[in-house]
Amino acid sequence: MSSPKGGASVNEWLQWLEAIHPTEIDMGLDRVLVVLRRLFPRKPNARIITVAGTNGKGSTVATLERQLLAAGRTTGAYTSPHLQRYNERVRINGTNVSDAALVSAFEMVEEVRGSVSLTYFEFGTLAAFVALEQAGVQDWVLEVGLGGRLDAVNVLDADFAIITSIDIDHIGFLGDNREVIGFEKAGILRPGIPAVCADPVPPASVLQQATAQKVDLRLTGRDYRLEPRADDSELIDLVLTEGRVALPAGPLPIESVAAATVMAAQLVPEAGLERLGEAAHAVNLPGRFERLSSKPRVIADVGHNPHAARWLASKLYELKQQSSGRVIAVYAALGDKDIEGVVSAMAPVVDHWCLAGLSVPRGLSVQELEARVGELASSGASNSIAEALEDAKAWAAGSADCVVVFGSFFTVAEARGLLLGDSP
Repeated sequence: MSSPKGGASVNEWLQWLEAIHPTEIDMGLDRVLVVLRRLFPRKPNARIITVAGTNGKGSTVATLERQLLAAGRTTGAYTSPHLQRYNERVRINGTNVSDAALVSAFEMVEEVRGSVSLTYFEFGTLAAFVALEQAGVQDWVLEVGLGGRLDAVNVLDADFAIITSIDIDHIGFLGDNREVIGFEKAGILRPGIPAVCADPVPPASVLQQATAQKVDLRLTGRDYRLEPRADDSELIDLVLTEGRVALPAGPLPIESVAAATVMAAQLVPEAGLERLGEAAHAVNLPGRFERLSSKPRVIADVGHNPHAARWLASKLYELKQQSSGRVIAVYAALGDKDIEGVVSAMAPVVDHWCLAGLSVPRGLSVQELEARVGELASSGASNSIAEALEDAKAWAAGSADCVVVFGSFFTVAEARGLLLGDSP
């Protein structure tokens, strides 16, 4: 299949990328490394900060990006997946990459790729590197897509690293226990580099790799800690050797915001903790406990595994304590996720479920989702998210009630399109 011709759009390139490799996920660095060396005979002249973890990576990247920019550093970020447009994956100084820059990067990767077969994600990752290099930014903040050790992002050696959390997800690729998964996440570490781990109880596999490689690892609870404020529930103090700084208690996971701030204090010590804290307060990340509507209150969250569901449940519990309202959940998910674990984590705070089918690759029909949920939750069923959302809004009769839409990036993207008119 020939590649798009000159003048092709981003969407034409993406459609082509979806068809050029026999499998969606093909773990390993050999193929990517061959193309990387053709694109970059030498390591890019930038600081590489790599972020891995089960959850909280996007929040960490967004916070650190904002803090570096506030300190005067030119900064690029690469994240995945996107919500509405592919361009969201690559940000240059806080702005989504332009279509022209993205197409130029795609063309450059294709020009040197030769006969090497790349997945959609691998091709896009290399194109992101090209876009960041062409922009000439000083710092690259890179989010691992899946795992760490064998993820395409890890083809570049990190100068600094953050591991956000380690929990069970992607069992078919990463393993079924935290020790094995921790080993995969810690694969982003390199000898002697500074790193931060935000997991309060990191697996031994992470600590062992850090010790073996003499990584300067800063651990939550040991090298820094979080202290809630008795006089202000909206602030949490981060206490570290450099001092103390007030961080926002939400809507982003505080553990991720704190890890980014600890890293930023090392990367730009001249900025000072006060400026880093102010930057953290300014971060807004679509799809992370995001309010889409007020009447009724509709909140969307991209959480899709039990660890993320437990965090979301804790935030909803806080809302229920404040308002005494009910929580109505709109839930649609992909078939390779731990549906039972997610529903079990959310069940204590959800008063009514509105299940929906998800019409995307790997998406579950509402009948399949109902079968997986079983007796874990009584529910209503709709063939689409649009129908489920209308059903949920009808259930949310009281002003204190809250509708939460969650289960995948696809679920949240569709809800945002319906409620905000924010479509691809």
